[in-house]
Amino acid sequence: MKTEQIALSPLAPGASLSLTVQRFGEAGARPRVYVQASLHADEIPGMIAAHHLRERLIKLEAEGKIKGEIILVPSANPIGLAQRVMGSHIGRFNFADGINFNRGYPYLVPKVAERIEGKLTSDAQANVRVIREALRAELDAWETNNPTEVMKKALLTLAIEADIVLDLHCDSEAVEHLYTHTGSAEEFAPLSALIRAQAYLLAEESGDDPFDEALSRPWGELAERFKDHPIPFGCHSTTLEFRGERDVSHELGQRDADALVAYMTLRGVIEGKAPAIPEALCQPTPLAASEPVPSPATGIVVFKAQVGDRVKAGDVIADIVDPHTGAVAQAKSPTDGVVFARIALRFVTQGARLAKVAGNTAKRTGKLLSA
Repeated sequence: MKTEQIALSPLAPGASLSLTVQRFGEAGARPRVYVQASLHADEIPGMIAAHHLRERLIKLEAEGKIKGEIILVPSANPIGLAQRVMGSHIGRFNFADGINFNRGYPYLVPKVAERIEGKLTSDAQANVRVIREALRAELDAWETNNPTEVMKKALLTLAIEADIVLDLHCDSEAVEHLYTHTGSAEEFAPLSALIRAQAYLLAEESGDDPFDEALSRPWGELAERFKDHPIPFGCHSTTLEFRGERDVSHELGQRDADALVAYMTLRGVIEGKAPAIPEALCQPTPLAASEPVPSPATGIVVFKAQVGDRVKAGDVIADIVDPHTGAVAQAKSPTDGVVFARIALRFVTQGARLAKVAGNTAKRTGKLLSA
């Protein structure tokens, strides 16, 4: 393992930050896999999974079994990791501007399309190289204006030329699930089965430019723009949601690391016998078919549905109890599907999102991700 530190912009004089990057295998080898944990810095399950993954990779590298290149950032957001308000850790949103750390990554397609115009050929792999060079050049040209943008640029620079990107997250309370580009559905189907995902959510554009889409979306759109030239998907990127915020244990971290190693073995990054893929617990569904469950009133939340429950439209997800009058309002599922996530709060205001149900029929448009 080779470890390096990437210096970031200081938040204030004397407040220096850096990203820790750990590399395995031979630099430049393919396939190249990029893994980062806790871009939302208060989502720790990915961080413990990265810890156990690192231990596995150190051993595999010593045995000469890493055939590709693996880049691991075990804690991807030092800015958010340091943010606390009266003892509470808030790592999802940037204190400086209130923006979600997993939103607002640059949309590189228009400028990259200009860079590659006239350079593509009938050689698919040569086209991949041309596009990667253009993506990197356009990213290098990004003039950042604040410490968070500097961090985002550093993370994208590490990942932009990877074949596979695994972004490790969690929800408030949740079962395993993942998000990816529609064009990567087949690529990550084995990984979905290996992590025992109960929701597998697909979109070509989910809105607000999250990290994974900054890497995968260009490939689908450039292939559409340049139909006369073969452009394979040069970067398959996914957001993996490892359950809920409190689901942190060595046992779960080891299980998640085992699944990641098995997937990388299947893809030839790690040498070894192809792992057996368990039967999938779910099939891919459109992210536009996942429905939020809003609270019909202000009050105490008493959940009736657990994460992982399969529900029908109209089933009660939670009671909302008025603490003064005792009146009970019922929050009901808007669709058939699986309750894959719910909030950790137990007192809410009217209209607040209580849970998310992965349905089968795409109904929503516009921005598809929660805040």
